[in-house]
Order: sequence, then C-alpha cells, then structure tokens
Amino acid sequence: MHFLHKPLPYFIFGVLFEYFTTLSSPVTCRCKNISSRYGHCVTSQDGVRELVCFVPLGLSMIAWECVWTPRKHTVYQTHRYTLIIEQKNSCKMYANISGTSQTISLSKKLNMTAHVFDESDPKSCTKSFFRGSPKKLVRCGPPSNVHFNRHSRQLDIQASWRKEENKYIALYSVRYKNLTSESWKEPPVQSKDNNRCTLGNLNSSLSYAVQIQCVANYKCTQCPWSKSFTVPPELNDKPVIEMVEDFPQTKGSRLVIIKWKFAASELVEGYSVTVGKASGEDPIETFNTSRSLLRLALSHSAYHLTITALNRAGTSPTAQRTIPPLDDKVLYGKLNVTFNGNTSFTVSWVDDLIKTYSCFSVEWWRRGEKAAYKSFYEDENNYEVIQLNEPLEQYKRYTFTLHTRPDKEPCNLKFINNSESTYGSVQAFFTEGSPISAPGNISTNVSQSSVVLKWTAVPEEDNRGFLLGYVLHYTDRLQDGTDAETNITVDAASTSYELVDLKNSTVYRVQLSAFTSAGMGVRSSAAYFETKPASLTVSSVIAGAIVGVTLLLLVVYLGSQLLKRAKKLLWPSIPNPGNSNAIQKIDGVCDLELLELINRQKEEEGDSNSLHVVDGREEMSPVSNLHSNADSCLHFNTDYEESQGPSLSTIATDSRAQDPTSDTITSIPTDIRQTDPVLISTVAHQCQPLAFLSDYTTMELFQQAMPQCVPDTTSSSLSSLEPQGQSSQSEDTY
Repeated sequence: MHFLHKPLPYFIFGVLFEYFTTLSSPVTCRCKNISSRYGHCVTSQDGVRELVCFVPLGLSMIAWECVWTPRKHTVYQTHRYTLIIEQKNSCKMYANISGTSQTISLSKKLNMTAHVFDESDPKSCTKSFFRGSPKKLVRCGPPSNVHFNRHSRQLDIQASWRKEENKYIALYSVRYKNLTSESWKEPPVQSKDNNRCTLGNLNSSLSYAVQIQCVANYKCTQCPWSKSFTVPPELNDKPVIEMVEDFPQTKGSRLVIIKWKFAASELVEGYSVTVGKASGEDPIETFNTSRSLLRLALSHSAYHLTITALNRAGTSPTAQRTIPPLDDKVLYGKLNVTFNGNTSFTVSWVDDLIKTYSCFSVEWWRRGEKAAYKSFYEDENNYEVIQLNEPLEQYKRYTFTLHTRPDKEPCNLKFINNSESTYGSVQAFFTEGSPISAPGNISTNVSQSSVVLKWTAVPEEDNRGFLLGYVLHYTDRLQDGTDAETNITVDAASTSYELVDLKNSTVYRVQLSAFTSAGMGVRSSAAYFETKPASLTVSSVIAGAIVGVTLLLLVVYLGSQLLKRAKKLLWPSIPNPGNSNAIQKIDGVCDLELLELINRQKEEEGDSNSLHVVDGREEMSPVSNLHSNADSCLHFNTDYEESQGPSLSTIATDSRAQDPTSDTITSIPTDIRQTDPVLISTVAHQCQPLAFLSDYTTMELFQQAMPQCVPDTTSSSLSSLEPQGQSSQSEDTY
C-alpha cells in the first residue's frame, strides 16, 4: 500500500483501486476444459481442503470471498493455487494465487460452485470443492470482543460481535479443551443469551483453549469458529498486603507506600488497586500496575483500599485494607469548632487560608462510624457554618477535620492522588457528662508502709466527656464509723499509683473514681488490703549478724583458754619415767648385780644342778612394765599368800627375830624349800609389772613398785637354801 502515509482521501482511493483491480483479475474459462486440465487432481486430507465462500453480513452482497486451508505438510515456500467459480453457463478462473483466500464476484441470483487446486507440487495435485446459494452464504464472523473470568472452578465468558452482526445473533456456542489435549470436549456448550456463557467443573490449576461461534439463523447462515483463546489457570488466592506505611510531608500531606505479594505471581499479568475516601466522597480511583508496589500522595483523611490480581482468565479475590486517618499532632493548623445547637456547628481557622485556597472540605465522625463530609467554597471569611442533616448526640466524642483543595469551583474531589491536604483537626463533645462507670480490676502490691495500686481505665464510651483524671479514696478507720478518708488525684494518663507512709499491720480500704469537667463519676467497689508487720531492716540484720559473729569468735577463744587451764589443773602432763636418770641407773645396777651373783655362784660351787632364784625382767622398759596391770598383780600376790600360809618374807622375819643381828636366813623349813621355787616362778609368770590407773604418779611410788635389787649377802643366803642338783637357769620374764 503506497498511501499509508498520505492523507485519508488518497488512502481510500488506493483501497478502492486495489479492490476493483482484484475483481477484474479473473479470466473467463470454459467448464468443459476444467475436467480435462485438472482431472488428475485428487481430494486429500493432507492437501488443500475446507474451501468455503461467503459474504460478510452488512456488505450488501458485494464483497464475496472464498477461503481454504493449505496442505498439512508444506515443503514449498511458494504456493500456487487456482480458484475456479462456476455459475450456470459462466466460468471464472483466478490463477497463481499465493495466499489462502480470494475475493470474487458473483451473481446473487444464481447458485455457485467453487473449485480450488493446489499445484505447488508438480507430481501431485490436490483440490477442494464448495457449492451453495449466494442467499445462504451470509456469514456472521467470530466475536469482536471476548472477556473471561475464572472463579470457583467455573469460567464465565462474555462475547460480543460487530454492531451490524450483534443484533442478529441470539445465541452462541463454546467448545473447549485442556491446553495439552488434542481433541475438543463434545458437545459444545451453548450460551443462555447472546452475551454470557458459563463453563463449569473445570480444573482450577489447568489452562484451557476456547473457541466461540454463533448459532446459525436465517440471517447468519454461516457461523465459523473463532480463533483459539488461551485461558490461564484460575487465581484462587488473595493478594497479601504486607505494608501500608505513612510518611508525613509538609502542609498536611503524607506519602503512603503500599506493598503486597501474590503466591502464584507467575500467573499474574497485573494488579488493579482502587483507592477511595472512607467518607464515601467521589471519586474512587483505580490504578493498574504490573508491580506489587504503589506510592500515593494523600491527605490525612481515612481511605479504603482494595487490591486485585489480574490475568486473561479474570481476577483474583480482593484484598481490602482501611488506611486510618493520620494523627492530628503532625498538622500545622489550629482548628476551632463551636456548636450552634445540635444541628449546626461553626468551623473556623486561624491562618489566612483564603489567599491560597478557595475550596475546602470538612469531615466529622464518631469513633467506629463512617465519616460525614461537606465541601464548600469560601473566599471572604476564615470560618464556615455547617448545617447538619442529622442532629449531634450528647456525651459522644466527635472528630472534626478541615481539608484544603487547590482546584476552583466546583469544590468536589477531582481525583484521589495528590488532590488535597489537611489543615487541622480537633475533637469535641456537643455536651459532656460525668463517667458512668468506674476503673476496674484493682490490684495491690503491699509492703510494710506502702502499696502499689493498679487498675484498668474507664471505657471511652463510658467517660461521656474528656477524662481529666482519677481520684483515690482510702482510709484505715473501718470500725469507728467515721467518714474520714484521704483523697488523692491521679493524672488521666496513669493507671497505677503508690500510696506511701502507711501504718504497718493495718487494714485499709481503697476506692477509685474518674472525673471529667462535668463532675465525678461513680466509685469502684471497695478493695481491702493489709500492710505487712514491722520487720528488721536490711541494715539491722547485717549489724546483728556482725555482732553475733564477733561474740561467737570471742566465746570460742575464751573457751579454748579455759579448757587449757582446766586440763592443766585436772589432768597434768605425766613425764615418761623410762627416760629418767633414776630408772636408767636402777636398770644398770640391777642387771650388773644379777650377773655377778650368777657368775659367783658358778665359781664357788661349780654345780649346775643347784637352784637359784633370780628376779627376771622383761626386755621391755621399766616404764612400760610399770604401766601394766600392777594392781591385779598385787591383789593376786596378797590372796595367794593368805591362801598358802606364811610367805618367804614372813619366814625371814621370824628368823631375824631369833637372831636380830643376822642379815641372812640361816634355816628354812624343808616344806618351804621344796615349794618355794614353784611359788616364786608362778608369781613371776602370772604377775606382770605394776600398772597404775592414774595418769599421774610420783617417783616414790614408782620406786616402791619396782623390784629391789638383792644384795650379795641375801643372794648367797638364798642360794644356800636351794636344793642341790636343781638347775637355776630358768628365768622369769616380766
């Protein structure tokens, strides 16, 4: 086309020229020659096929057209088709057609027959055949607009045709298949009307291919299938709103950043975000974006937000969020509200706003309720009287906010993003009252002289005014019936207080009440607590411990000294007699005298059979012998002497009595001499050296207990008493 960049008249002329050139291109032919020339061509499913001729509805039987489908396996880049149209005795041939369609001319009163031949392959020629009446060749083409929406395993289809076709189409059919399937599901589904059709029992996670055709009627005799539409899987999940964050800007505006995510993001082609004021003021603006992030410049008013994921199959469920109004602490302007009764109020401002703005909007609402709004034009005063459709309620808190708009009249909201800013906000009661409920859940933490009280605040709806604070009523006079109590005022922002300087071991009663500018509210139920008894402080406990430890150490020290002194008095230290010089001398003298006695006896008599009495000593030291069982030995000797008669010492005494000047024993009775050695030996073996029960003894007692050394004269006297022929070599051991 050479007129695409030319003015419109040239373009239209070019189209008409090409059209009529195409119509004049056919060559007249004879019907008899068709069979002789193309008799070798055959009909094949692999060759050219599906030839059909028609005229679109509304073109007044002028623009006839024939179309066909080429062979399946094409090995040639250049196609050569020949189309022949027969009507009664006329024949027209369109040769060397490279495409798959051809515009033709027909007489609308005569039936027609069409042949198409494919001569691309010199070795094989294929053909297709079509026959019909021009009056029944009117076609209503595929729909010009199709909309899909998948939800709940269903597919809703909305289809529309061109204006001239749409009024003749009453119904249409839909066929579908799984995108990976080869065959269509049969039978096709027919619509309920000319606009809407629903396919049910689908797999929500699969993609489908869909084709649409109108239902043929007397006006639309031909209804071909449309091209195949690909319908993606169903979007079942809601978008998840991750963040809605405010960033206050200057002059009462804020930047709101909204961020979200979608689970099956690969199926999403975009998102639709709608934003509107919570008061309901128009408009509700829609933002389409391919990202999961949106930035908006908004006023401090409240907004409703919805987010929906989109694809060709439709939309996902909607995620919703309310953007709350921003705190009035960041606003720059001071706003005042005066009530003119319960059906009117006056809003005024301090700054001279009319120099910059002439359009304003005021919003007012109660907590938890939808805001009301009123926009107005003001260019003279710094106030506006607002008339209400519904009266204001008593004891209810209202919030009033004033917005400014840069656009001139009309002062309605033009759009959402960057359209207005907030000047100021104020809260007010039309009529205040005293609280109708008391603080609750009073708890105590008691010590000896104080208590920490905690409570929950009065609910907002029960304050009926601006809460100014709390009053604590407490007393310890519970029995005398007096009304003496102490009242303490606590700030409204506090929910705890510590009472100090209380008496220990005392029961107290406490009550709480809230108050507003209208007066004191009701009291809470009485709470009782008892302070703890007096107890030692930490410092006194530490001082007592130090004194106790000091006394304990002193007692231990003095006690040890007293024990040492008592031991010296009651149990003196006993020296070891064995280590004394006296004992050493006694042992040495006795041993020498005994040895001299034995040797002298042997020299004088030379008889080894004589009996000698020798005091034997054990090898142990005299001290250890002395501490043996001496008492039992003494008692044993005494008893033995009493039972056996006169002892040897008695006989010696008697002898001395006869001769007082003699130091030796001159005669001993025969019976005594015979038994005496046995007696002495027995005593020597049975009696151990003396041992004293007391830990203390004197040297004098020790010397008395020790056996005396026998003088030489005595030894010789005793030796003369021994019988001849007896051995004296037996030795007693102590």
